[in-house]
Amino acid sequence: MPDIRKIADKIQAEIMAEVRKKYSIKVIENWQHPKNWGIMNNPDGYGKITGPCGDMMEISIRVKANTIAKCTFDTDGCGTTIACGSIITEMAAGKSIRQAKLITQETVLRFCGGLPEEDRHCALLAVNTLQEAIRDYEGTQDEPWKKLYRKV
Repeated sequence: MPDIRKIADKIQAEIMAEVRKKYSIKVIENWQHPKNWGIMNNPDGYGKITGPCGDMMEISIRVKANTIAKCTFDTDGCGTTIACGSIITEMAAGKSIRQAKLITQETVLRFCGGLPEEDRHCALLAVNTLQEAIRDYEGTQDEPWKKLYRKV
């Protein structure tokens, strides 16, 4: 009987070889070791969006002096969605609200070294969710009571 562990290791190596052909090191690293995972308690801004593929993403932000001091995410999505969530939190942290509003799908795609056409929507989901969190933050600045009714 063949050693099951050796067979599993061989299959895993073949899968990773195929993944490396399609995705940049930055995407693979953020998929396998996502940064800023989780939703913070009582965030200053929160967004939750389900993309056209069915993947859901949540982003929460903490803002200090009109700058995103902390940005976290959660998702039930695929590896590419996980990578894009991780990448956008890196991109947004330390940026002013105005600067973070300028982050686009193309900005994320350039930052991560590109994605195959069938995965580009994952970058858009991350951008749209960040923008929703920023809109939520801005809305609670004018009307702080709205934070009480947020579904986090």
